[in-house]
Amino acid sequence: MPSQAGGGVATALYDRIGPAYPAARRTDLRIAARIWAALGDARTVLNVGAGTGSYEPPDREVTAVEPSAAMRAQRPPGAATCLDARAGRLPFADQSFDVAMSVLSDHRWPDPVAGLREMARVARKVVVFQFDTSRPRDFWLTRDYLPEFAGLARGITLTERAEAIGARTETVPIPWDCADGFFHAYWRRPAAYLRPSVRRAVSVWARVGPAVEQRAVDALRADLVSGRWHERNHAVIAMEKADYGARLLIA
Repeated sequence: MPSQAGGGVATALYDRIGPAYPAARRTDLRIAARIWAALGDARTVLNVGAGTGSYEPPDREVTAVEPSAAMRAQRPPGAATCLDARAGRLPFADQSFDVAMSVLSDHRWPDPVAGLREMARVARKVVVFQFDTSRPRDFWLTRDYLPEFAGLARGITLTERAEAIGARTETVPIPWDCADGFFHAYWRRPAAYLRPSVRRAVSVWARVGPAVEQRAVDALRADLVSGRWHERNHAVIAMEKADYGARLLIA
């Protein structure tokens, strides 16, 4: 089982990259529509690993928990009340909420299964938006420029997390012009990955380290200039949306 110390490492990471979030990590309304539809008729919602508040439904009673002070500090005026708490130890009684949700957070929890089970304990329904990272060669960025991603993705799989809480999965295609700058968002806009402001808002780049990051960026830049990237990936240019592993877990 991962140690609780891992929670401190994850919190420190997001304290470091959190300041880049407002410019790059925004709610994409098409993805939000899928998440909010999955909430069903729930009136009370707990958002776990809530970050700066993206994807919190505006028409429900939301309570948020987030251990990173940098993230909590950037929540906009009028956002839901946000407590300093961790997924593995939620400070709520059983069945306190209609639904517990989490968006692109559980991969950095010290024990994702424990956190998901805590969500299932405090709510009658669980909705999680996350990526299945078990096939890194499906994405040109991790296949050709960042093979180290496969090492970061090791651990409890998305399938195992779903099984732990009896969740079904739904595919969420990513639009080519996704407004939320998560790691896979720029699959049809490769030049975006050359911008430091884009990379600073994604934990993957911080985790692989500056040397690996620079090598990947230099190789991508060279292939964009030479035309090699377009030769390899011309098929994606005509696509409006694509499946790069984004999933909803619904239990």
